[in-house]
Amino acid sequence: MSNVVLVVDMLKGFLEPGYNLYHADSRRIIPSVERLISQELAGGGEALFVSDHHDPDDLEFQVFPVHCVIGTEETEVIPELAGFVTGGNVIPKKRYSGFFNTGLAGQLERLAPDKLLVCGVATNVCVLHTVSDARNRDYAVEVYSDCVSGPDPEAHRWALSHCRRVLGATVV
Repeated sequence: MSNVVLVVDMLKGFLEPGYNLYHADSRRIIPSVERLISQELAGGGEALFVSDHHDPDDLEFQVFPVHCVIGTEETEVIPELAGFVTGGNVIPKKRYSGFFNTGLAGQLERLAPDKLLVCGVATNVCVLHTVSDARNRDYAVEVYSDCVSGPDPEAHRWALSHCRRVLGATVV
């Protein structure tokens, strides 16, 4: 098998103006994410989009402002990447990790990738927790530094270091 690109939370709620967790600087990664997905699909790989889909009363809203509520436009993959979305490659999540109470583990078991290539937002939250759970499942993981971003530059750098030094992921 080839690789699977895990696209984390590249959603309107984080990357389009007017939403509570919009971060304009994170838009800079969109062209790099597009290239990564295109390259891997051309080589026979797959892309899976793990994306926030919160209940209206989600307890996460005690930590972060209300965002990406089920049934709202915020949960939609951004237009720049929507062409890569197929019927079964969006995996809704309600917590930071793409693995927690989702179908991601089953999808990956079926696909049996050589490695997981991780991109998306936010580096220090959903990207980090998804990478951690992938490594705890013994997947080889690569995190593309030009394909991840977050609103806090210091936390972004710390998370990339943690992925490399503690979790054993390759940071490219």
